[in-house]
Amino acid sequence: MDHEPDEGTRNTTPALPLALETRYNMRIMSTVAEQLRQAREAQHLTVEQVAEITKIRTDHLRALEEGNFDVFSAPVYIKGFVRSLSTLLKLNVPQMMAALDDELGKTKQFAEPPPLSPHSHGFLDFVMLQMSKVDWQKGVWVLGTLIVTATILLIVVISRNSRTADPLKGVKPAMYKSTRTNAGETLPLPPAKR
Repeated sequence: MDHEPDEGTRNTTPALPLALETRYNMRIMSTVAEQLRQAREAQHLTVEQVAEITKIRTDHLRALEEGNFDVFSAPVYIKGFVRSLSTLLKLNVPQMMAALDDELGKTKQFAEPPPLSPHSHGFLDFVMLQMSKVDWQKGVWVLGTLIVTATILLIVVISRNSRTADPLKGVKPAMYKSTRTNAGETLPLPPAKR
């Protein structure tokens, strides 16, 4: 394969267009694609039978077995189809998915997109990330319990301070002086009602 064809062969052999030649002849078949095809053939299943069972179109199955991921618009379809096929063909699903991630990472079309922001994450980003992980149904119960507990503690502290505080604490000592000229020996009585 590495040797150059002689002049006679080069001129008489029709050449494929560059895109097809690159896709089929020069392309190294992906490991995931080979494993899927070999597992299907080992179970004596046709592409049509697999399509009937999995409800995946036959052209998509053939593209997966050829390693032609360009047919798919997004990696989510590739991952879902490979997961379904791996399960059907009784392959090691986590191992297949890891190998597929490696292969997709090497392609230009399906490589991970660059980060949305170039700056490092700050304290607010960390807090927002942690808040996004909170189960809000449980969080509401915990927050409600904390509010009720804080209210009860506040009421207890206020009631203790009001009981122990002397209401006459700020009043200076003084002597009561009556406006009547009683010597203070007897208290004035209200007039009798008739």
